[in-house]
Amino acid sequence: MPDLPTPQNAAEAALLSECWDAVLSYADLCTSGSASATQLATEAFTHGIDELRAATAASKSTGTGRRALRLPRIPLLLASVRTVAAAWETSGLGHRLDPDLRLWLHSDKAARYVGPPLHRPLALRGLRDMQEPDAVLLWLAEVESLPMSAVARRLGLDPAAASSELAQVRALFRDRCHRNHLDTPMDAHCRSYARLLDAVTRSPSAETPEDLSRHMARCVECAEAAACLRLHGGGLPAALSSGVIGWGGLAYLERRRRAAEAGMGGGRTDAAVDTGLNEGKPVRPRIGRTGILVTAVLVSALALTVSLMPFGGSKGDDANAAQGESTDGQSVADPGPTFPSGSKTKSGLGSGTGTAGSPAVADSTSRPAGNSDQEAQGESSSPAGKQGGAKGSTKSAAPDCRVKYEIVSEWPDGFQATVTVTSTKALATWSLGWTFKDGQRVGQMWDGTFTQDDSHVTATAADYNKTVAANGTFTFGFLGSWTGSNSAARNFTLNKASCQAVG
Repeated sequence: MPDLPTPQNAAEAALLSECWDAVLSYADLCTSGSASATQLATEAFTHGIDELRAATAASKSTGTGRRALRLPRIPLLLASVRTVAAAWETSGLGHRLDPDLRLWLHSDKAARYVGPPLHRPLALRGLRDMQEPDAVLLWLAEVESLPMSAVARRLGLDPAAASSELAQVRALFRDRCHRNHLDTPMDAHCRSYARLLDAVTRSPSAETPEDLSRHMARCVECAEAAACLRLHGGGLPAALSSGVIGWGGLAYLERRRRAAEAGMGGGRTDAAVDTGLNEGKPVRPRIGRTGILVTAVLVSALALTVSLMPFGGSKGDDANAAQGESTDGQSVADPGPTFPSGSKTKSGLGSGTGTAGSPAVADSTSRPAGNSDQEAQGESSSPAGKQGGAKGSTKSAAPDCRVKYEIVSEWPDGFQATVTVTSTKALATWSLGWTFKDGQRVGQMWDGTFTQDDSHVTATAADYNKTVAANGTFTFGFLGSWTGSNSAARNFTLNKASCQAVG
């Protein structure tokens, strides 16, 4: 496997530090395993660095001192991932790629990215036509989902003025896309809607005429233009990611959002002096997403161990718990002869659970055999007064897992959804099943794999997120299609056991 290129200067060192996580994240989406993802990311980084060096040399040779218009560094490197993936497919290494990506590479959609410039995706052309500082600001804020304070530090902007500058850059992007849309060769029917499309997308309160709506439902290019021109409604990040990256753009966007929320965004303000990336030294890329996830699992396990330490304490500790006092400052919900179940959280889950191989047994004395479905739905398993009138006998048992199904965005024939599952028990691996009421179909999934039999879908863990700590959470997302109606999924099961759906 080739090594990453050694940085020639501080700018290239900063490039490696800031962009490696993003490139590896997209390469992981494009491949069938972690080893292939690392190799694809490394080759794409080398290809991108060579392209940047060539562009810099060409700019200097012209003597103008003006940098040629091009994509910002992160999307340029993501495009390199797409280019190297296509080279793998051509050279017989396609078996290392995601099967859906291989199909896409042979489709007309992929051909648009290497075809005539005026037929390429509108977002790609609009971003490329912007000055690089403006394009970088737009990409970091909209697609990488970094907080404005972090964007301002990275770009050397005044934090107080960064938001207003972003608004101006958004308007500039819209203007570039509008010009490119008018320059695009289109038939007379599409041309007749161009001015109306511009007017409708300018105002948040403007209603889309029915004839234009019907036209966009059939015309991919006009629907793509509407997404790029409409700055309100929160659709700009999706328009950018899907238009610039191509295959897997929405999945990449979701990953970067979650990484930013978890504080795991790539790069630092002082990236030029990042460890192992000083000029002239061999490159040591930052820890990838897989390493971060493993670290998170270890931290969760450590936290769980600490939370269970009071259970092995003295009788005095048990007495305090029986009086409703918890060693961690929380009240004990249901003292009993087994492990205390801990106080209930807002989600209804007890804080005291067991580790793998030693499951929690709180409230086990009130669980009759053969009633697991009722228990999973949180229904009471014993009548009032049973167990000698014990305090916990009238309470509903906490479910083993909770699942939140959220439709992130929806369009006339498709949607994007995120599924978040919390398990009270530690899991060595997971498989989540559910049923669609309205015949929806899953088309692409990230952070998991899926099978679908009629209306029933089963999502299984990826190699890097199989392990879940007790009271831990895992998340995956997917793209789907629908017709008529798109109600939420139902009848969730986790490893074939019933799972409670929450709003």
